Amino acid sequence: MVEIRKVTTKRELKQFIQFYYDLYRGSEQAVPYLFFDEMATLQRDKNPSFECCEADYFLALRGNKVVGRVAAIINRRANEQWKVQLVRFGWLDFIDDLEVSTALLDAVEQWGRERGMTEMAGPLGFIDTDREGMLIDGFDELSTMYVNYNYPYYAKHIEQLTGFKKDNDYVELRVKVPQDDNFKFHKIAEMVKKRYGLRVHKFTRDELLNQGMGREVFRLLNETYKDLYGFSQLSAQQIDKLVNDYIKIADLNLVTAIMDGDRMIGFGITFSSFSRALQKTRDGRLFPFGWWHILQILKRHKTDTVDLLLIGVLPNYRSKGANALIFDDLIHQFQRYGFSWAVTGPQMESNEGVLAQWQYLESTPVRRHRCFRKQL
Repeated sequence: MVEIRKVTTKRELKQFIQFYYDLYRGSEQAVPYLFFDEMATLQRDKNPSFECCEADYFLALRGNKVVGRVAAIINRRANEQWKVQLVRFGWLDFIDDLEVSTALLDAVEQWGRERGMTEMAGPLGFIDTDREGMLIDGFDELSTMYVNYNYPYYAKHIEQLTGFKKDNDYVELRVKVPQDDNFKFHKIAEMVKKRYGLRVHKFTRDELLNQGMGREVFRLLNETYKDLYGFSQLSAQQIDKLVNDYIKIADLNLVTAIMDGDRMIGFGITFSSFSRALQKTRDGRLFPFGWWHILQILKRHKTDTVDLLLIGVLPNYRSKGANALIFDDLIHQFQRYGFSWAVTGPQMESNEGVLAQWQYLESTPVRRHRCFRKQL
C-alpha cells in the first residue's frame, strides 16, 4: 500500500530532497545537486518564482519509508503566455514500482484538476533555468548539475501510464575543444567583426553586479529564449536571483558578451564542470569537506570539461554569424585553461539552427531528455 503525503514541514522538505541522494547513492553517473540550492529553490520565501507560481510537494511512503517524490507546479505567467491551463510535474523520483509512480502522478493530476488545469506536462521546473526533461538516452554518461539524471525504468513507467505522450525532446552534445586556431568559428568570427563591426566584450565584476550588465544579460535571455518550449519571462526579482546565483561565482574569463556599439546583442555563460567534485560531497553538502572539492573547480579548474550553460543571440543577429564571436572567444579561453571537452546544455531537437552550429566542431550526442504531456 502506497501512502501519498503532502509536504507541510521543513523536516518533510528535507526528506523530499534527501530521497534523491538515497536513491542514487553509489551511481557512477548521477551527480548530487547542492542541498542548500535545492532547499532555496523549493522554499516559498527563498525562490522569487513563487510570485508567479504555486506548488506543492508530495512524498510516496510505504510504512515509514520514502519510496518516491514529486512536485506539482503551476506557472501562471507561462500558462498565460502559452494560453494553456497546465500543471507541471517536476522533482519526480521513485523506486522501480509502477504502483509508486502511478500514485505520485495521480496526486499531481488531482492537484491540478482542483485548480482548474486541463493539461499536465513534465518533468519541468518553475522556470526554464530549472532542470527539465526525463533522461531517455545516455544513461551511461556522466551527468551534470544542470540536468536531471534518472534510471532507465522511469520512462518505461511513463509509457505504461494512460494518456502520456512525447511533448518535447532535448539533446545534449559533447564537443571536442580544438587545440589550435584552425577552426571554422575563428575564421567566421574574424569575418563578422570586419563586416558588421561587432565586438567581444569581457565583463568586470563591477559591471555585472553594480552597473546593471548582469541584469542586461538575463533581460537579453528573456528576448532570445521567448519562443522556446514552456519558457516563462523572467521578472526583475528572478533576474536578480540569477545574477546572484551565477554571476557572483562565475569565472569571468568563461563569460562573454557580443556588443554592437554600446548595445549587448549576445552572451555566453560557461562553467568548469562540477560533476566529479559534487560526487565527492556528502549528499550535496559543502561541509565538512565538500567545499574543498568545489573550490578546486572554482579556483583551479581541476577538470577536463567545461559546461556550456547559457548562450543567447538576438534573432536579427543570428544570421549575421554573431554566435561565432561567442564561440571563438570561449574556445580560446577553454584552450588556455586546458579543457579537452565542452558539454552543451539541453537543446530542443526541433531547434535546427542551434543544432546546426555544432557541425563546425567535432561533436557527439551524449544525452536525450524528454517532456511528456497528458490531457486531463
